[in-house]
Amino acid sequence: MKLPVIRHLQKNATPEALNATLEVLESFTEHRSVTDEEMDVVGELITNICGALEVHNNIAQGMSGVEAANAFAQKVMGSIDS
Repeated sequence: MKLPVIRHLQKNATPEALNATLEVLESFTEHRSVTDEEMDVVGELITNICGALEVHNNIAQGMSGVEAANAFAQKVMGSIDS
């Protein structure tokens, strides 16, 4: 997870575009010829896209961009600590 990447995606892509990209990446991971290295890269991309979608959602619910990004980062860090 890279918060600057998440913020960039959130600012420069619509939720619809992010969801479409997410579907393509998830489909890609299901192919049997995908290597572990490719899977790691795609997993990082998926994490960042999901983060951007959550930031979009938080902003739609009234948070500022900074608050929404920080809330997502805290949520992730909290799940890692658990």
